[in-house]
Amino acid sequence: MDTSAYLKAVVEQTSTFADWVHDKDATAPVPTCPEWTLADLVDHVGSVQRMVSMLVGERMTEPSKAFEGYVPGPADSGQWRAWLNDGAAEATQAFTSVTDDTPVWDPSGAAAGVPFWSRRLLGEACVHRADAASALGTRYELAPDLAVEALEDWLDTMTSRGYWENRPGFADAMRGDGQTLHFHATDAPGEWVARREPDRVALERTHTKADVAVRGPAAELLLVISRRRPLEAAPTLEVHGDRALFVHWIEHMDWVTG
Repeated sequence: MDTSAYLKAVVEQTSTFADWVHDKDATAPVPTCPEWTLADLVDHVGSVQRMVSMLVGERMTEPSKAFEGYVPGPADSGQWRAWLNDGAAEATQAFTSVTDDTPVWDPSGAAAGVPFWSRRLLGEACVHRADAASALGTRYELAPDLAVEALEDWLDTMTSRGYWENRPGFADAMRGDGQTLHFHATDAPGEWVARREPDRVALERTHTKADVAVRGPAAELLLVISRRRPLEAAPTLEVHGDRALFVHWIEHMDWVTG
């Protein structure tokens, strides 16, 4: 997907999210993000979109101004729909003002800039819509191609140099000597192999034999890997090989509310 396709999907996912949460109980707990209420979830989704819009639209190479400009969501849940949709529209406008090679700060450590943020917004919208579904008892569905893109975002961000350096607990848990995990979406093109090394987790887009292989629908893979659905509640996933290695991986995907 290119940047424009990512932003189109962000608008669509945000619109669905906004329809779901509109005028709902702001104090409702979010089971998949135990520290959050529905108001916290809405605040996060809309405010992050606005921060990214500022980063990209103003071509920031240092993030402090955008962080300081964090705008909380409305207290009145009857205003949430419009506020969320406005945030997605602002993001679209910001990205149309730049090109993929416009210098923009991002936390990956790879200077990925504009492409990083367009995909990051899609991953945010897809995963946090799952959070809304858990809070509201709504059925969650996601097209396989979008689930693959959200998986790419999650895995690439979690294995980035920036994440490794800024999350020492994660780095300590993920250090290894070559253990490999293979993730394979069965309903859309998408395969990844993560290799635990002493100083990083290396990610490759390939098909190869691994210590543990996890196969299944892309949306189910996304929900389990992002800790939005317990592995035991995902009967469509096949786990072959060292199941404990995969369980260890899931347990340390601690970027739950980010």
